[in-house]
Amino acid sequence: MPFARIDLRKGKDSSYRREIGRIVYEALRSVGVPANDRFQVIQEHDADGLLFDPDYLGVHRTDDLVIIQITWNEGRSTDQKRALYKKIADDLHTTLGLRREDVFINLVEVKKENWSFGNGEAQYAS
Repeated sequence: MPFARIDLRKGKDSSYRREIGRIVYEALRSVGVPANDRFQVIQEHDADGLLFDPDYLGVHRTDDLVIIQITWNEGRSTDQKRALYKKIADDLHTTLGLRREDVFINLVEVKKENWSFGNGEAQYAS
């Protein structure tokens, strides 16, 4: 049920982008997302298409910034969310050398009936 949008500046090769997607998926699995529930859009932007403050809240960001927005069902605890943030940032750092400061994550929580996985049906609606 999660849908991830991953945005970054142009210039990274396809294996880098695929690895970001894999890491995000595995982190989601670590907090209880079902197997094979992988829906992602990875998009690259020119410099003028990905705007950000380089020092908001005292976190210094570079042009390697990756913005990850995950839409998923509501109901997870703050501890689960913190674990997700940490796993994504740590694994992107360990695997790709991406600075943890360059990992921006936003969660959007929705009710289960707000999904249709195909056939015009609300598969999770009760």
